[in-house]
Amino acid sequence: MLRRAAIVASTLLMAGAPALAQPPQGRQVEVARGEALVAQNCSMCHATGTSGDSPNPDAPHFRDLGKRYPVEDIAEALGEGMIVGHSPMPELHFSSQDVHAIVAYLQSIQAR
Repeated sequence: MLRRAAIVASTLLMAGAPALAQPPQGRQVEVARGEALVAQNCSMCHATGTSGDSPNPDAPHFRDLGKRYPVEDIAEALGEGMIVGHSPMPELHFSSQDVHAIVAYLQSIQAR
């Protein structure tokens, strides 16, 4: 019984953190993919890199999102459709692979 619980727990942990299970070069590829996705879909309003201002002053800098909440918390919104308070924010839907890549990128640029 204890062994089964340990297997279930470890399976759930691995399913919830696929980026952590990747080798470093796989993580770098995922981060680069996330960077490309946010550049294509978000940079017209947001500062998506480690410096610079957002083209839309109401759109937060992506490097500062971690100051508001854990970046991982936006994963569900990215997959189901994100609607936020600044305009003109389109409703975006991303695949689970895209969500993992975007979150990996956002984690990599957070201001310390």
